[in-house]
Amino acid sequence: MEERRGEALFLTPVSRRLVELIERDAGELTARYVDAVRRDSRMPTYRKLPAGDVYDRAYAVYSRLGKWVSHDTTREEVKEYWTALGRERRREGFPFSEIVLSLCHERRLLWAKIQSEGLLDTAIDLYQAAELNHRVMLFFDLALYYAAVGYEEQG
Repeated sequence: MEERRGEALFLTPVSRRLVELIERDAGELTARYVDAVRRDSRMPTYRKLPAGDVYDRAYAVYSRLGKWVSHDTTREEVKEYWTALGRERRREGFPFSEIVLSLCHERRLLWAKIQSEGLLDTAIDLYQAAELNHRVMLFFDLALYYAAVGYEEQG
């Protein structure tokens, strides 16, 4: 993530379709996430939360994801959001392993949705998707790192 602002990072058809997909289907992605959390015995703290709270937390990520992965969002913006989230989760008593697993679920569900929508139908789409995949992976890596920083700061 570069430090410039305002320019679109991806101008490819695949990236535009991804942003449209995320914006259009953030609610569906979030509902799938809530279902995944409710079924995952490795997430007891998340499972204790009311479903509406789990939904709101995941929706906050999915609803911003298009901006985070497709525009020239600064590292500082990502750092600010995720460090605060890490501090908040620590205050709430979440084990860090559940935060990691939460992000893994969000990333996995996003890619499952992309594949099910047929966004990657041609060789050109696949080539562009490799670049997009790199950007998404970088975002989730940074989110996890900054959540860890915030989590440790709160301790």
